[in-house]
Amino acid sequence: MLLNKISMSMRTLLIPAMIITGLSACGGGGSSDEGYISFYNASSNSPAIFLTLDEDLDDNGTDEFERTYSSVAYAETSGNISVDPDNYTIELAFQDDDDSNDRDDLNMIYTNDIRISKDDISFVVLSGDIADPVIFTYELELIDEDDDIDDELFNMRILNMHPSIDSVDVYLSEDDDTFANADLLGSFAFSELSENMKFDQDDYTFYITLNGSTEVLFTSDEIAYDFPSQYVMIIRDNQGVGVSPFTLDRVSGASSIEFPDDVSQARFQIFNSIEVDRVIEAAEYNEELLENYTGTVDVEVNGNIGDSADDSLIYEFSSLAQGQFTDSQLVERGDYRVTLKIPGTEELIAESRLLSLSENIDRSVFFYIAEEEVDDDNDGDTDENRDGIVDEIEVTIESLVVTNSTTNSVFDTEINIINLVDDEDFTSVTFVFVLDDEIIDTADNFETASFASPDSITLINNTYTIQAIARINASNVVLVTQELTLDASSVDQFLLFEEDDTSPTGYKITMHDQAL
Repeated sequence: MLLNKISMSMRTLLIPAMIITGLSACGGGGSSDEGYISFYNASSNSPAIFLTLDEDLDDNGTDEFERTYSSVAYAETSGNISVDPDNYTIELAFQDDDDSNDRDDLNMIYTNDIRISKDDISFVVLSGDIADPVIFTYELELIDEDDDIDDELFNMRILNMHPSIDSVDVYLSEDDDTFANADLLGSFAFSELSENMKFDQDDYTFYITLNGSTEVLFTSDEIAYDFPSQYVMIIRDNQGVGVSPFTLDRVSGASSIEFPDDVSQARFQIFNSIEVDRVIEAAEYNEELLENYTGTVDVEVNGNIGDSADDSLIYEFSSLAQGQFTDSQLVERGDYRVTLKIPGTEELIAESRLLSLSENIDRSVFFYIAEEEVDDDNDGDTDENRDGIVDEIEVTIESLVVTNSTTNSVFDTEINIINLVDDEDFTSVTFVFVLDDEIIDTADNFETASFASPDSITLINNTYTIQAIARINASNVVLVTQELTLDASSVDQFLLFEEDDTSPTGYKITMHDQAL
C-alpha cells in the first residue's frame, strides 16, 4: 500500500464567467509576508490569455499596484506569482487585432474581485469553450516544506477538468506495480479538486477509469516525484491523436508537464518536395543521381527498428507526387524507417530515414533536395580552375521531421514555416504578414526561416498579404507575394516555401493543414 495520505485544509470557490485567465511568474515557496496567484488554461480552443492584477481600478496613481503578466496558452500554467496579500481586481484578456501586450490594447473577457491571502495560493483555472467559458478559483494553503524535506515527502492534489465526462476514478501505483495493485485515490466529478495528499518521493503510475468501472482508459508513463513540492495533477481532454480520452498534466509552482496515455498511438504523414527541375539541373554534376525520377516516388514505412527478425513493412504509398502529402496514418508508437524508391522498381532514392513516434504525437516528414559545394582538398576553394563556376556540387535527398500542431484556437492560427529552398544567393527568407493598414516596413508579424530549419508564428485571424523577402547582394528582393485569410474555422497551417520554375520569380508558397 502507498504511504498514508494526510489531508490539508482547502477552500473551493466556483466562479462561472465569460472567459478565463493567463498569467506568468516565477515559482514561490512559503513566506509569512506573501500570497500567491497561479493560473492554468484548460480551454482547448482559447488563444493565449493575459492576466492583469490591479489593486485599485479607479486609481491611476503610480503608487498603486497594477501588472499584466505574460500570456498563458492552453494546458500551460503561469506558475506561482508572489504578491502582497490584499484585495485585487483580476482581469483576463487576449490579443484580437494587433501585436501589443499593453493592457489597454487587449480584448477584455473577464473581470472580478479576488482576495489574495497570506500563505495561500489562489489557483485560477479557465475551462470550457472560449465562447462560453467558466472560471474556477481554488484557494490552496501553502504547505510548509521543512518537514517534507526531512521525511522525503511530496504533496499532491487531483483536479478533474475533463469537459465531457461526468466523473472519473483515479488510481495510483508504484512504478514497478500494475493496476491490479493500484490504490484508488478517489472519484472526481468535473471541477472537483481533491484534498491534499502526501506520498513518499518516488516514481508512480496513474490510472484513470470511468466512475465505478475497472476498465482502464488511461495509464501514465512512470512519473518521478523527486522534490518536496506541491503538485496539482489535472485531468483534461486528450487533444492528441491517441484513442484515450484523457491526458494528465502535472502542474507545479513553476511549470506544467503533459503525460499522455502510455499506450497511445501516434500519427504521421509524408510530403514529397523533390523537384524534377532541380534533379535535371543536378545531372550536370552527377549524371546518375535520380536519373529515372520523374516527379513521383513509392514510399515504404517499416517498423520494429533493431529487431530484424520482426522487421515488417507497415505502410506502402504508391506514386506520391511532388508537392503532395500521403494520407495521414494512425500507428502504434515506436521507431520506423522510411524508404523512397522509383515507382515500380527497387531503385532507391532515400533509404531507412528515421521516424520516431512517441505516444499521442502527430508528425510530418518532408523529403527535399540539398546541395553542397565539394571541396576535395579542403582548402576552402570550390572553384579550383578559376572559371567562375563551382567545380562540383554534391546533391543529396534529405528528410526533415516536424511535429504537427493539434490545437484549435478560434481566435488565432499557428503557421509553421518550412523553407525548402537551398539557394546560393541567400541563406534565409523573411516572411512578412502584412495587414491592410500596414506596409512591409510597419508590419508587426514576421519570421525569418533558414533552409530546412522550421520556424513558427501565431497570427490573429485576419486577412494578410504574405511577402517572402530575401537579402541578395545588397538588396532586399521580394520572391513571392500571396494572400492568406484566417478565420475561426482555420486550422494550424504549414507554409511551404519551394522552388518553382513556372512562377515569374522561380519560387512559390503553398499552404497545407498541419493535421490532415
